[in-house]
Amino acid sequence: MHVLSNPGLLALWERGSPLHPLDQGLLALNAALPDQPPDGLADWPLGRRNRALAELHCSCFGSTLQAWTSCPTCNEKMEFEMDVRTLMSEAPNGDTAIEVDGQSFRLPTSRDLAQATREPDPRAAANRLLLRCRLGADGPLNWSEEELERVGNQLALADPMAEVRLSLLCPLCSHQWDETLDIARFLWAEIDARARRLLWEIHTFASAYGWTEEEILSLSATRRARYLEMIRA
Repeated sequence: MHVLSNPGLLALWERGSPLHPLDQGLLALNAALPDQPPDGLADWPLGRRNRALAELHCSCFGSTLQAWTSCPTCNEKMEFEMDVRTLMSEAPNGDTAIEVDGQSFRLPTSRDLAQATREPDPRAAANRLLLRCRLGADGPLNWSEEELERVGNQLALADPMAEVRLSLLCPLCSHQWDETLDIARFLWAEIDARARRLLWEIHTFASAYGWTEEEILSLSATRRARYLEMIRA
């Protein structure tokens, strides 16, 4: 996996900023895995995609993921951090399939998820996802709540990294709840923050010294920090 250089990160940020978070995650993976066909990445099972995104986070931003959320009961803001390396367990390949009630399903991919998110209703989205993942043409076209849950549970067991659930506890009101961790969104937030910081540094150095963007980005982070100290002084 390639570590993103500063020029590469800025180019990635510029291309990906207007895209949907699903596409941003795939774009980031394509930049880090240039030998992989872009269309092929979209067909990886979600657990394999999430593992690769966690590895990319470690390579570029370190193993600690810092985030915040709000308690759904009292609205208390909470900061938390986790080790991204816990998300880097082995993930199944695209050949894995499950069978429920005589029907076979392959593991969902980013491409499947993109189609499902077009449905505003959660049940319709789940139904559309299963329709895309079903192998063969037999069986219902509209599953009951119980059937959706049964197939969903089996898919989660087959690909546990497809959806990362965090158990949180509010320190103020002691409310406990689960929240989904979207590693693609968190990774892109890191990319966005670093890109904006680099642009600010480029603007500062260019204004102070007249250097070009290429010259500024060729400096190490340590040297840029020292120059910024002198500019501020």
